[in-house]
Amino acid sequence: MVYLLTMKKLFYTLSLVLIFAFCNGQVKLGKPEVNPISVQKTYLDWRNYQKENVMLSQDFVALDSNSKEITKAEFLQKLSEGNNIPIRLESEKSVFQYQLFKIEPKSDSSIKASIAETAYNEIQNYKKEGEPFPEFSFNDLNGNLITNENLKGKIVVVKCWYIHCAACIKEFPEVNQLVSNYKNRKDIVFISLAEDSPEQLKAFLARKPLSYSVVPNLKTYMNLTLQLNAFPTHFIINKEGFIAKVLSDSKSLEVALAKVSERN
Repeated sequence: MVYLLTMKKLFYTLSLVLIFAFCNGQVKLGKPEVNPISVQKTYLDWRNYQKENVMLSQDFVALDSNSKEITKAEFLQKLSEGNNIPIRLESEKSVFQYQLFKIEPKSDSSIKASIAETAYNEIQNYKKEGEPFPEFSFNDLNGNLITNENLKGKIVVVKCWYIHCAACIKEFPEVNQLVSNYKNRKDIVFISLAEDSPEQLKAFLARKPLSYSVVPNLKTYMNLTLQLNAFPTHFIINKEGFIAKVLSDSKSLEVALAKVSERN
């Protein structure tokens, strides 16, 4: 009898421990940081919100319209179908949670189109993660040879851009600051691949400096080998030569590089 009571107490205690651990292991979900309906009033309202708050290149907790957790791939696929908008939930600054909300029937059709296009590009980028970065052998504007072989054992940050890409140029201050932040990390290298000729780039960069090593004449490589759909696109390559992250903006790049650099 004493033995049975002891076993019951032990079972009860273990059950409480497991329940507590399970509850603590769940991600606490916040409320939408904006009203999902009001943010759809005009295309400009949505664009301003999306620009500052929606960064789908990052790792995030993905929720469907019923608050059920789904994979990032499933989340992006639903967005690409053009029936939902992603709204960030209130959470700690370092935690990203996005939930799907239905696009209102009277919302500007441009909202649906822009979300579907963004999601499609993010899906293509997400598929590249975990793959080996394609082999390369380039000379930068200073004549330095850059290859897969001589970058082994380093984290490589790659920015893909071209001179007439306004979004690419706008983020120069942020990416230059990123280079400065990691100047003491000799195991992190910053390289940019550009479509333009050496002459065009030298004239342009004299006015708008970029702290990355710049490799010219790579339109074909970026379009066919890397299969890029949008610019700018950023790659983070780990020390083993595999693509750790593919990102579409400098804010996401900053967050992702911090995580990758901590692990390496």
